[in-house]
Amino acid sequence: MARFLELTEFERPLDAGYRPLPYRFMPLAAERYVLTNMAGEYAVMERETLEEFARGRLVPRTQVYDELKAKHFLIDADSDVALDLLALKVRTKLNPLANFTGLHIFVVTLRCEHSCPYCQVSRANDDRREFDMTRETALKSLDLVFGSPSPAIKIEFQGGESLLNIDLIEFIVDEAKRRNETERRDLAFVYATNLAVLDDRALELAARHDILVSTSLDGPADLHNRNRPRPGGDSHARAVAGIRRARMALGRDRVGALMTTTAVSLNRVRDIIDEYIAQDFDRVFLRPLSPYGFALKTKFYQSYDQKRWLDFYFEGLDYILELNLGGFTFVEHYAATILKKMLTPFQPGYVDLMSPAGIGIGAVVYNYDGDVYASDEARMLAEMGDTTFRLGNVHTSSYEDIFLGEALLEPLERSFAASVPMCSWCAFEPWCGSDPVFHHATQGDFVGKKPLSAYCGRNMAIFKGLIERMSDRPQVREIFERWANIG
Repeated sequence: MARFLELTEFERPLDAGYRPLPYRFMPLAAERYVLTNMAGEYAVMERETLEEFARGRLVPRTQVYDELKAKHFLIDADSDVALDLLALKVRTKLNPLANFTGLHIFVVTLRCEHSCPYCQVSRANDDRREFDMTRETALKSLDLVFGSPSPAIKIEFQGGESLLNIDLIEFIVDEAKRRNETERRDLAFVYATNLAVLDDRALELAARHDILVSTSLDGPADLHNRNRPRPGGDSHARAVAGIRRARMALGRDRVGALMTTTAVSLNRVRDIIDEYIAQDFDRVFLRPLSPYGFALKTKFYQSYDQKRWLDFYFEGLDYILELNLGGFTFVEHYAATILKKMLTPFQPGYVDLMSPAGIGIGAVVYNYDGDVYASDEARMLAEMGDTTFRLGNVHTSSYEDIFLGEALLEPLERSFAASVPMCSWCAFEPWCGSDPVFHHATQGDFVGKKPLSAYCGRNMAIFKGLIERMSDRPQVREIFERWANIG
């Protein structure tokens, strides 16, 4: 008696047919198209092949047929588990939504000794203590923090310059850890600081409580000092010295840096990347300016257009790829975030690329005066008099008032990209997000007109750029796969 069935039992007639599963497509360059499905899997093919697939004429057991079958673009007679696997992938992508708010930003003071012209928030002189958060406000804010069902909670201290109110930071950390003895959450803390006033006390506190440090580094000394002026003109020297001191006290991996692109940065992307390498960082986040707060008042946001920033971005990305191809490992953070969505079944948790939007459910802000905002950008918008995304106040509003109120639920309801005009048929929808704060600020509408949206135009160009680079060069695909799997 044979132990196995004959091979003919597993063969399927070529005319058995197949059924396409939901997919979208978008043209790339040179008659090529990208196809994506609900789980974010993608395939690149020529127009003729796409037409054959759409008309049900693909020949089974060919390379393109097997790729589309493996990635759940089609189902045939012997792939009856495909729907279950596709559903599992979609559920894995959406699973983080159940955790709700994980990042809680405390604006402990508006005081700051820098006077950055692109700053997105109003600031106060460093002797104006009426702009400090009080202990009472901090305690009320912590009530809301631990009201979140998220198993992981990160509390980030912002300003102004957060370290100018180190007394309150220490109070909040001690109180949060005391509460966490019974809450048992995965609790983490972050200083968002320019490092200019970093002292031994702040370092000792960070070492004792394992507090991360996030700072700003806009590039070489001349560029950083121009973008981030302070009395004495030594902001770069203080930042670099602070980075070194923090690393010595906390460890190299406990200190991160962010840059912001101004008009004077546009021709210097290689200098910026070289500065990050010189300061021993292993990545850079090439960020554009945002249309909020003081950056609008000083006209810094209008200082360059989307095309100029994209030229800056891709010059930087290609330079970083050159470094990697030469054997030096370095990462562009925004690309790595997108690639995690493109190449893995996991979500990176980056608020600006969430659908529904990450406002409120990904991050929330407790202002120094107790006002609660749906995001850091929402607070910046309020600084210019627009309180659309103000969710309540810790002294007068309950957790339910804030997180179940219309101020949050209405923009969230309208932020499901899969049901938004143009987004719903865009091939990049599985990787993109929805940013109602951005569109409200620039177009006066939570959804916005997508052909006029800088958010959409910027992300679509980057998605295409990443796909084209992977498709043209297998070595780049290998680099991007490593980036996608970085924690």
